[in-house]
Amino acid sequence: MDRSDVKGLYFITPIANVPSIRKCGILSHNLSSKMPHQSIAMSEIQDKRKNKQVPGAGMLHDYVNLYFDAHNPMLSKVRNMNDQICVLRVDKSVLDLPDVIIADRNAAKDYVRFYPTIDGLAGLDKKRVFAKYWTNARDQYEAWDLRAVKCAEVLVPKRVEPKYILGAYVANRTALESFKKLESNLLVEIKSDIFF
Repeated sequence: MDRSDVKGLYFITPIANVPSIRKCGILSHNLSSKMPHQSIAMSEIQDKRKNKQVPGAGMLHDYVNLYFDAHNPMLSKVRNMNDQICVLRVDKSVLDLPDVIIADRNAAKDYVRFYPTIDGLAGLDKKRVFAKYWTNARDQYEAWDLRAVKCAEVLVPKRVEPKYILGAYVANRTALESFKKLESNLLVEIKSDIFF
């Protein structure tokens, strides 16, 4: 993958968290756990992430995790919450921040590899990261691998400052109305094709 292939980065969150995110930024798991917030994180995945060390760096929960493609297995898992969630669009310039790391798949997975930004981008297969589907009826192992690769992550230490948040996508009009009531000054639009 080249830098030009990255159109933006994405963070999935309940709409109710947007006011605090506009004030404090997108916080790492460890920082956000000290503040009141709603979580859509799956406990079994968080159990894997909480003790995972990024080689030569910090603990995985000390990083904000952003996706290259919001249309991914995580967003699919929370489809029953489409009325209450949004996808925040984050400027890809966060790739240039100090100590940013790229995980070549879901960072909780056993065979994940972590890289500095330039090496990490070069190691990603854009066709797999941006694939519309991650199923394979003939090869279950390939399906599992593709599912993990679809959730390749950009790991930003501690927080993504509010100035990097460009706007938001929502699934439907109900979510749009909820988002607009927050008066967050973020551009929000319905983009149902990325939701499930």
